Formats: sequence, C-alpha cells, structure tokens
Amino acid sequence: MERRSFLKTACRACLMGAGALAVADSLSSCSPAVARQLAYSPAVVNNQVEVPFTLFEKQPLVVISPAKYEYEISVEKAENTYKALLLKCTHYDNQLTPTGNGYTCSLHGSKFSKDGVVTKGPAERNLRQLKTETLNDHLLIYL
Repeated sequence: MERRSFLKTACRACLMGAGALAVADSLSSCSPAVARQLAYSPAVVNNQVEVPFTLFEKQPLVVISPAKYEYEISVEKAENTYKALLLKCTHYDNQLTPTGNGYTCSLHGSKFSKDGVVTKGPAERNLRQLKTETLNDHLLIYL
C-alpha cells in the first residue's frame, strides 16, 4: 500500500471511530436521516454502484460510502433527476465532509456548495459530477 493511501485510510478510520461524535455534531445542520445514510455502503461492481430509490423516501440528499472505494459520493434527488458528486477535493484529493449547505475539505479549508461549486479556495475546480442512470428500482452511478 502506498504511503498516501495508508494515511488516508488510517485518518478515515480514526475519524469514523474516535471522532464519531464530532462528525455527528458537524452534521447537525443536516437532517438525522442524511447522517444515518453515511453508513450505506454498496458494493462497487464494474466501476458502478447501485443505490435503491428507497433511500430517497425521507430526504432528497444521501451520502454513500461505496465498499472499498476511497471517496464518498453525495447523491441528490431533484424531482425525477439525480445528481451524484464525488466528494474528493479538487485541490489535494482529500475526502470532503458534508455540512448543512455543502462540503468542506479539512486539509486546506476549501469549501464547495451542495451543487459542487467552489465557494472558497484553495480549490479552483468544481467537484466531479458522476454519470447516473435510473433503472427499475435503483439508481446506477458510474465511477
């Protein structure tokens, strides 16, 4: 494992374990259902993940953590369309943290709107939007 990957994995494990309460507090402006969805971890098959539409019954925004994938994905439902954003800072490839009105990078302080637009640097590029496809009872996200 490369040092950079190891450090990201180790930091994520620390945040998920010891910092669980702090993360829950930082998500206080999100609905409790959004914070609960952070545990949803679909398998990655052929560089795709499937997300059941039932996850959007109580809230329009869901953050998922694909199994064995380095970054989380934010998925927002608007009417009958879905927008998926890779929560990877465009400045230094750091995992972003959801806030009530967007996403924040803990590494250098970049901020992004809930639509993925940079609102504070040092990041200069907007978040990567992932292609989605609606099928019978689920959403397919292409990584």
